[in-house]
Amino acid sequence: MRRSWKMALSGGLRCCRRVLSWVPVLVIVLVVLWSYYAYVFELCLVTVLSQAEKVIYLILYHAIFVFFTWTYWKSIFTLPQQPNQKFHLSYTDKERYENEERPEVQKQMLIDMAKKLPVYTRTGSGAVRFCDRCHLIKPDRCHHCSVCAMCVLKMDHHCPWVNNCIGFSNYKFFLQFLAYSVLYCLYIATTVFSYFIKYWRGELPSVRSKFHVLFLLFVACMFFVSLVILFGYHCWLVSRNKTTLEAFCTPVFTSGPEKNGFNLGFIKNIQQVFGDNKKFWLIPVGSSPGDGHSFPMRSMNESQNPLLANEEPWEDNDDDNRDYPEGSSSLAVETET
Repeated sequence: MRRSWKMALSGGLRCCRRVLSWVPVLVIVLVVLWSYYAYVFELCLVTVLSQAEKVIYLILYHAIFVFFTWTYWKSIFTLPQQPNQKFHLSYTDKERYENEERPEVQKQMLIDMAKKLPVYTRTGSGAVRFCDRCHLIKPDRCHHCSVCAMCVLKMDHHCPWVNNCIGFSNYKFFLQFLAYSVLYCLYIATTVFSYFIKYWRGELPSVRSKFHVLFLLFVACMFFVSLVILFGYHCWLVSRNKTTLEAFCTPVFTSGPEKNGFNLGFIKNIQQVFGDNKKFWLIPVGSSPGDGHSFPMRSMNESQNPLLANEEPWEDNDDDNRDYPEGSSSLAVETET
């Protein structure tokens, strides 16, 4: 009886957590819906008097708005990609691993299993990266997200504002969402500013639209500043071919720690996220190369491009199993096990 009561309580708490996790998304949706009403109706249709100006404002606004909402939708509803079956322990291997009590033997078992897989990264102690929750050998750049309760390929962070884990499957969409968000806020701020000045000087009648126009400029500027910082940070990560996790914790390879281990050069780093075909770079469709299980490495490209070898390696990192607090999109790094 007590056990069933605890299970029911645990299930109820998980259900509440899932519901509450959508609150940040709901807040963003409500703000966007209000901004649409304030800009289209209160500014363009009520405040702006010039017909030509109305048409231009509305066409440009809706063009940006479509891409902004499209990329946000893709960031939310593109499911994180998990490692395929070959990285999971078989039933027999799982039993052998769990029944073995000697850590050194367990470590050797994982090393033997990893020989058949394209795995080149290790923990800080040199052991094979293994998830004891998902019972799998982690592919390179894969981490376990405690919020999603799964291992995510090329995990960057868990973002509460999209209620999703950002990784290989949706990192491109997330970057596009940040870019179009910055453009959306910038466009609103620049087109609203002149009417903000007119209301401030009393050149326009003080009607209901005044509140919406004044507040629209304030909200657009506030979001613009925070989004520019976040977008700039992720642009820097892309230019170095790093994830947020790798920026905080240096990846360890079989040869040792190397912060620039996946750095292939500026252009190739961008192509690792957006693909080789530039016509797809601005459109939220999947174009990232590979399957998310393995990635080109710096050491494999140095022979072809000696300039890569000129950069000095950075300092060592701590153990691969270090825990990170959950936070905002810019610093949200989920606990890896």
